[in-house]
Amino acid sequence: MSLLELDRVGKSFGPNTAVEEFSLAVTKGEFISFLGPSGCGKTTTLQMIAGFLDPSHGTIRLEGKDLVAMPPAKRGLGIVFQSYALFPHMTAAENVAFGLEMRKVPRDERDERVRKALALVGLAGYEGRHPRRMSGGQQQRVALARALVIRPSVLLLDEPLSNLDARLREDMQIELRQIQRNLGTTTILVTHDQIEAMSLSDRIVVMSKGKIEQIGTPQQVYEQPASAFVAQFLGKTNEFAAEVERTAGLARLVAGSWSAPAPAGATGTVTISVRPERISFGSSGLAGRITSRIFQGNHWLFQCDTECGPAIVIRQNDGQPQPDQGETVHLIWQDSDMSLRASVAA
Repeated sequence: MSLLELDRVGKSFGPNTAVEEFSLAVTKGEFISFLGPSGCGKTTTLQMIAGFLDPSHGTIRLEGKDLVAMPPAKRGLGIVFQSYALFPHMTAAENVAFGLEMRKVPRDERDERVRKALALVGLAGYEGRHPRRMSGGQQQRVALARALVIRPSVLLLDEPLSNLDARLREDMQIELRQIQRNLGTTTILVTHDQIEAMSLSDRIVVMSKGKIEQIGTPQQVYEQPASAFVAQFLGKTNEFAAEVERTAGLARLVAGSWSAPAPAGATGTVTISVRPERISFGSSGLAGRITSRIFQGNHWLFQCDTECGPAIVIRQNDGQPQPDQGETVHLIWQDSDMSLRASVAA
């Protein structure tokens, strides 16, 4: 049984639709990310779950109970905002204890839970420090401890790491995932960072223009994108137009000098999508010429002009010789490394 269910939830502001027909079932202990560009509706959806916005239509249920009719304070959800929203006049311990005080938890139990929550996020010994004397990463940990100390049924995270520098953000991603796994807290993260979503999530909800584009595991949405938007938003991808040609009853995909057996049901013109790291150089395949070669430490990035348009190739720096700029090459890939979709006429 699902812990949290959203059934055809939508939100409009006057004539403008922010979220349209959003349906999702979240199981207990899952880490879900809402991923998409600014304005796609991910934060609006999170705010409807939290109770800060009422849906225009649809239902939201937590353990079978209707959340829409329940005020935010009664929902039992933990929330961490992008700005952390700490009380500047309170110490770290007082900030973390605030939600327990509102729930009238006895003092002795409250102090023990605050101590454990701060230790959980690596802030043992910081109980008496005020936010202004803490780094951004430490403030983020206090906000996380404050959300977790109430033992929420669902933890909601609204881009909580976006204000951190790149190295600290990466460290906090690792710590956040470890904490979530250790506690088993059902978590929903709003982010526009593809790497963050793929690093943390059990499943990703990719959104665009208020709609769900695809729901799947990180590997599924990356390797089997359901739309051009998903393919292009999650990292780099190459797209080539191919024709399905039939000879003697056999169907083949043909793009320039490259060809491969066509999957069942493929007809007409299709678009092939292949990730740069899945392409190799071979003695035959899609012909092209390397226009630039960039060394990036653990890998090489090649930009190529091919018979079917520009392409990017990423090859690991394994010590093997690599082609030079200006060299003629042939691009090859495994059939299993490409995804196909019907081409849309302009």
